[in-house]
Amino acid sequence: MAPPNDKAHTLLSFFRPKSPENLIGLSGRKLTVKGVPILSEVPSNVSFTPFSEVPISSDAPAPVIQRVESGAHKGGFLGFNKGEPSDRLINSLGKFTGRDFVSIFRFKTWWSTMWVGSSGSDVQMETQWVLLNVPETGSYAVIVPIIEGSFRSALHPGTNGHVMICAESGSSQRKTSFFRAIAYIHVGENPYNLMKDAYSAIRVHLNTFRLLEEKKVPSLVDKFGWCTWDAFYLTVDPVGVWHGVKDFADGGISPRFLIIDDGWQSINLDGQDPTKDAKNLVLGGTQMTARLYRFEECEKFQKYKGGLMTGQNAPSFDPKRPKMLIAKAIELEHAEKDRDKAALSGVKDLTQFEMKIAERKKELDLMIGEEEDDGSIQGGGCKGCSCKANFGMKAFTRDLKTTFKGLDDIYVWHALCGAWGGVRPGATHLDSKVIPCKLSPGLDGTMTDLAVVKIIEGGIGLVNPSQADDLYDSMHSYLAKVGITGVKVDVIHDLEYVCEEYGGRVDLAKAYYKGLSDSMSKNFNGTGLISSMQQCNDFFLLGTRQISFGRVGDDFWFQDPNGDPMGVYWLQGVHMIHCAYNSMWMGQIIRPDWDMFQSDHLCAKFHAGSRAICGGPIYVSDSVGGHDFELIKKLVFPDGTIPKCQHFALPTRDCLFKNPLFDMKSILKIWNVNKYGGVIGAFNCQGAGWDPKEHRIRGHSECYKPMSGSVHVTDIEWDQTPESTRMGCATEYAVYLDQAEQIFLTGVGSKPIQITIQPSTFEIFSFVPVTTMGPNAIKFAPIGLTNMFNSGGTIQELEYVDVFSVKMTVKGSGKLLAYASRPPRSCSVNGVDVVFSWSSDGKLTVDLPWDEEAGGISDVAFLF
Repeated sequence: MAPPNDKAHTLLSFFRPKSPENLIGLSGRKLTVKGVPILSEVPSNVSFTPFSEVPISSDAPAPVIQRVESGAHKGGFLGFNKGEPSDRLINSLGKFTGRDFVSIFRFKTWWSTMWVGSSGSDVQMETQWVLLNVPETGSYAVIVPIIEGSFRSALHPGTNGHVMICAESGSSQRKTSFFRAIAYIHVGENPYNLMKDAYSAIRVHLNTFRLLEEKKVPSLVDKFGWCTWDAFYLTVDPVGVWHGVKDFADGGISPRFLIIDDGWQSINLDGQDPTKDAKNLVLGGTQMTARLYRFEECEKFQKYKGGLMTGQNAPSFDPKRPKMLIAKAIELEHAEKDRDKAALSGVKDLTQFEMKIAERKKELDLMIGEEEDDGSIQGGGCKGCSCKANFGMKAFTRDLKTTFKGLDDIYVWHALCGAWGGVRPGATHLDSKVIPCKLSPGLDGTMTDLAVVKIIEGGIGLVNPSQADDLYDSMHSYLAKVGITGVKVDVIHDLEYVCEEYGGRVDLAKAYYKGLSDSMSKNFNGTGLISSMQQCNDFFLLGTRQISFGRVGDDFWFQDPNGDPMGVYWLQGVHMIHCAYNSMWMGQIIRPDWDMFQSDHLCAKFHAGSRAICGGPIYVSDSVGGHDFELIKKLVFPDGTIPKCQHFALPTRDCLFKNPLFDMKSILKIWNVNKYGGVIGAFNCQGAGWDPKEHRIRGHSECYKPMSGSVHVTDIEWDQTPESTRMGCATEYAVYLDQAEQIFLTGVGSKPIQITIQPSTFEIFSFVPVTTMGPNAIKFAPIGLTNMFNSGGTIQELEYVDVFSVKMTVKGSGKLLAYASRPPRSCSVNGVDVVFSWSSDGKLTVDLPWDEEAGGISDVAFLF
């Protein structure tokens, strides 16, 4: 990949070879793909322009441009013309019925998920793209609403099968009546290549973002980490964080990265002392109207004194305390919800509700207690003294990295606008003012969200976009100086609420994303950023020139916040659906992050199975003392690295137009590849899903039951990486079922493997090409360490030296499994002959140690 800060040569003009005949056409009010209509009753004001007829000015690398040009005949742009200029225009693109589609739509301001249907009227509000099945031609067509000028677009449902496009600027200052290229359409025979080709073409056309292949990703994608969010929420403090990291180290798993989530910043509420931290914050909703008033850490982190946790008198930590505070805060939140429901239902006298709320607040305040000031840092105190270097975040990060040698990265959280409520006016050198929030009409069709309610309640302290560079550099330069190596940036799409006086959502976003990208390059090595709450096309099409990594699912919810007892189960399957299907488009631009989970959760193993093969980092949000180390060790090596897949996980082709959440018949299957084999994860996610009438995700308990399906080696898209393409040409494969602990041979011509999976459980299938050796036609295929969920990811190198021997480099300890049609004559590990086991079903096993000095690497040789 090109270095993230290289200045690519801008290609203003170049020779465009004559393209083959366009596969897409618009004639007679029909939009056709290879002559087959996919949209009918196309309005006369809609236009189609082939990609080859649109001028290109792009800084994309030559290979990307060449790839796009070679497929120019497969794509083009849709536009429309209205008589009256407006800042929000809606128009039908045409009608389709009886044609299967899969799509991604925003179910909240921040988050997107999958939806399937067969008509334009089935499309949901704020749809980011729709992939149509065109079996008549053995192909697929994707329609992607994009950006033109100051307008951003999304697809909406229409009546009688029509699909609508909505283009909006977000500002009455930006109006138009004409679009030539407000949506892009592309056709292809392979749905995965199609998505890659479509977003490559859009990248070349817009020249506002870069593809994943053009960027470096942060090193933490290959590692194990811990995020503090579910462990503490806003009660996070240095002592708790220290004990949390130590817990893992003591358990034999050293985190390689730490994310100190929301709760470390200096924030306060309007009406409070503008120079002091807000007190007694616990749950996320309690600080969503708070604003950043300084860039340094809050008082509880500032008070940390270097060496505090490394000395003999280090403070102890009660792991029950955060849980008790969180439980009491939830009681308070429920009391407030009860009051609000009563008010909405028409209850006039809310005295009893208010009394209960006051009582819960008092109880919570007493539990938290008054913070005692030890005098080390307060007011003028030692802030300006030379001893400051031994206090605060700098001293804390230094102590962490010195004590826990494997801790490579420490990230901290912040919102795009600083804090949830932005930056407090007058508190910093920046020009900030509180802007009331205005939601676009399209968001009315999305799910009610506490975060949105709170942000509307308080408005956003928006720093003038002309100072966006200064905002991020002020935050990040300080953080870099105190030992922070990256940031997790949340709450990204609130910009669209406050764009009226700043030229609209596109112009405002460009200013902020440029400032963020420039600061990343300067302060965090160009890669140190996790993007989150960002699943809308504004961000991906405008904000990802530098950003290469981000979340592809909603938050991990350990239970339904609305109280559904089944939510502890069905929400976990919903999370996997978010991640798998979002990766189809987001994975073209960023490396997908499947988010953290808790290793001691009821569905922890379910989550662990998906994270093992997702192709991204693995991190947990365990409470201090709340770990299942046996489970974690099936995901993570003792040195904190992981056996990561080579690609990012995607749904298999036969899942694309199904609903594995509540159709009562489908299993979610995701595929990925390792260096020497492929993998399929089959997950029973049934039990919940989006309700278009209620505009929310709700449980479907009638679907929470065993599901049957099948798996075949051809479910793996072997041709998606150059390295795996050759493996897809094998005639025979050894397949290993991780949960069933079975191994057998299969092939392209074999019957599918039939499976039945219980609710919230899974099976992982590892497919490894079989090599035939020597005159005796000995069959051999290395599976990997079976004590790891992604066994194939443990094999680092594989070599067939001659017709009688195999050499492997394996990382990790445990039982190495291979398929062998005959037992070997000998086996050696690191040059020493060892005992092995072979059984008639082909299972060849040998135990491998963890050699710390060798980095857990073992050289294994079998002689036949």
